[in-house]
This record gives sequence, C-alpha cells and structure tokens, in this order.
Amino acid sequence: MHVLTVFSHPQRKNFPGAVLDAFVEGVVQSGHTAEVVDLHAEGFDPRFTAEDHAHFWGGPRTAEIAREQARVDAADALALVFPIYWWSFPALLKGWIDRVFTTEWAYSLDAQSNSRGHLSGKPVMLIGTGGTRPATYDKYGYGDALRTQIEVGIFNFCGMTDVETHLLLDVDGDANAERRAGYLIDARALGAGLVAPDRVPTGVRHGPKRVQHGAVRQNA
Repeated sequence: MHVLTVFSHPQRKNFPGAVLDAFVEGVVQSGHTAEVVDLHAEGFDPRFTAEDHAHFWGGPRTAEIAREQARVDAADALALVFPIYWWSFPALLKGWIDRVFTTEWAYSLDAQSNSRGHLSGKPVMLIGTGGTRPATYDKYGYGDALRTQIEVGIFNFCGMTDVETHLLLDVDGDANAERRAGYLIDARALGAGLVAPDRVPTGVRHGPKRVQHGAVRQNA
C-alpha cells in the first residue's frame, strides 16, 4: 500500500513535523511505502490562478496541477498532517485542495448541478494539531464544523467516504511535553493502522470516525 501524505507547516522541525515523521514511520515500519508532499519546502503556490479558473470552465490543466493529481492517483491512501488555524486548514493546504481537486478529475456536475465524486476507494486520514483544549472544541462545536466542511464538504463530495479525523489538541507549552510525547506514539499507531490489512473502513452510512486524542489524554 502506498500512502501520499500532505504536510503543511512552515517549520519542519516543530511538533507537527514530528507528528508527520511518526505517522510515516508507522506506515513504513508496517512494510508499506509513503511519499511526503511538504508544501512549504516544495514552494507550492496556493493561489487559484487565471489558468485554474479557465480549467474549471473546460480549459486544460496546468502541468503543476497535473503532477499533483498524478501523485494522488498513484496513492492507495491519502493523509493530511497540519496545524489547525482558525478551526480549519492552513491557507497553504486549503489552496492545495482548491487547485488540485478540480472538476472532471475529483468530481463532476451535470446540467442540474448534481455532483458525482471520482476519487472513491481511497481512504483519507486527517491529523490536525492544535493548542486549544478539547473542551473548547466541544463547547463551540469547532470539531463538528471542521469535520463538516472538510470530511463532508471536500472528501465525501469527491467520492471519498472512508475518512478519519484525528485531533491532537492542547499541545503547546512545557507543561504539555508528556502529552506531545504520547501523541507521537498515537501518530505512529495511526500510520500503522491506516495500512493494516484488517482495518475496517469508515463510511457515510455509519458516520465518520471522530477522535479527539486530546480529550482522552486530558482525562487520563
């Protein structure tokens, strides 16, 4: 199994980078392969260009977007590792989605605006890190909002119904060093779990798998 892991953080050696490394380690140590797309290191331009707009209306794809789509096509599973900014993706990662998940490749619309997703069959794992406590996510519904716009609004729309979201929360400061260390163990297990032969896919009918690891560790 080959896992494409998209990473969005300006400091590769910070905690989200350690989460990425642990996740990929779990995949590789399980006998599978992984490719990392480090959007900052690769200099990906998140701006939706005039050429992108033209492609939306039937024009050709740019070579840059065709290359990114080929990376997704070559993967058996997709993972995204990112810090949570304003209860969602960082702008760079959102721009990658905006530009790469194009019409007629990721989805299509008929004359009545009915959608059909084209990326079915690939499991997706989202791993978001955040400094806010799980109780805040629960109080204001931030976690549900994040999952609605990303799991349903992006991936389910494109036919990807096997989506897991894992939130690694309350990670900032020296007081949370032990929690961060525990999260790295979790991330390694998530990598191994994604490629496990006995993994049970999630799905829309049964509801997505929703895990706030921070809530578990905070109460441990």
